[in-house]
This record gives sequence, C-alpha cells and structure tokens, in this order.
Amino acid sequence: MTTTPSLPLSLPLFPLGQVLYPGGLLPLKIFEQRYLEMTKACLRDNTPFGVCQIQEGNEVGAPAAHYDIGCIADIIEWDVPHPTLFSLIARGSDRFRVLRTSAASNGLITAEIERLAAPSMPEQFDTTCREILRMAIEHTGQQPTEPLELDNPVWVSYRLAELLPLSGAEKQQLLAEDDTNARLAQLKAAMEYHGIIEKINKIN
Repeated sequence: MTTTPSLPLSLPLFPLGQVLYPGGLLPLKIFEQRYLEMTKACLRDNTPFGVCQIQEGNEVGAPAAHYDIGCIADIIEWDVPHPTLFSLIARGSDRFRVLRTSAASNGLITAEIERLAAPSMPEQFDTTCREILRMAIEHTGQQPTEPLELDNPVWVSYRLAELLPLSGAEKQQLLAEDDTNARLAQLKAAMEYHGIIEKINKIN
C-alpha cells in the first residue's frame, strides 16, 4: 500500500516502552484515566491514536519523553471486562513524524503530526531475512499477522523487527528507516552481530 504524505493532523499519543510497526498488532490493557478517556473518544469518533516509543520516562505517571517517529494505531477489537479497564487490540498503519505536542491537565499528550511516505518496495531483496522469518514462525509457532506476506520485503522487515530480541534503540531505528533494502540490511547485520543467524542455522 502506498501512502502519500498529507497535511499535518492531530492525534492523541500513547507513549509506550515498545515500537509499533505498520501492520503489527498491539494488545493493550487501558486503565489510566487519561487513556481511558482517549480510548472512549477514539471509539466514539472512529479515530486512531498514535504510538511512540518512550525515550525517557515511564508509561504511567508524568508524560514521558518520546521519539519523534511513531506509528498510527487503529483499534480493531475492544472489550470492557471492568468499568475502569479497556482491553484493546490495535493495528499499526502509517508511520508519522511528530511536529509539536501539547499536554492536557490529565497528562494526555496531543501531537500535531505528518504522515510519512510508505517505505520503498524493492523489486528484489535478499532472501536471508525472509527465510529466517519463515523458520522463526515455524519453530516458535508464532504467526505475527495474517495473511503471511513472505514475498513482501516491507512486511518481512517489519515482522522480523518485531520478533527479534533487539534493543529499543535498534527497533526505533528500523521504524525510522525509509529504505526497505537498508532496513533489511540493518536486520541482517544485527542478526549476525547477535549471533542469531548462527543459532538458527544450528537448529536447522
């Protein structure tokens, strides 16, 4: 899917200690009052919220400092098991850049953002990452999202970035990367550095 950058728009932000990638699924338990109000507004108006990885601070309490590149999250499933608890599953869509933010009295951050262009879709790509993702799915039994798109290098790069035990900074860098071949190269280099390719080869 190709997305053309659009004019800035406003989104409530949910800083988290993890990265959400386009096409990825994000299960959440919402219990803080500011995010309960955010969730109710998103469901009422059928609007998304933004997810940015925390750079400094915590998910609860005072507003955390966050990275400027994030991912728009659309709520696709929700339940209210308790009056003060929402259970959500959100799906990542477009990446965005935060232009400016403001915080409400309850600590909820609203950001003015610009959508980023969809990553490049190379005609050919190194199949190493694809094969490692396929083996990881078969070995762990974890299927990241449906349907599987193992011939889609953008999809492969994001799903592999989700599964690999990389640092938060590494995962953020992969989200910020516009060039898919460069992202795949970073993933391959990270797997070689952490010895992941060698471990997977031993399993097989």
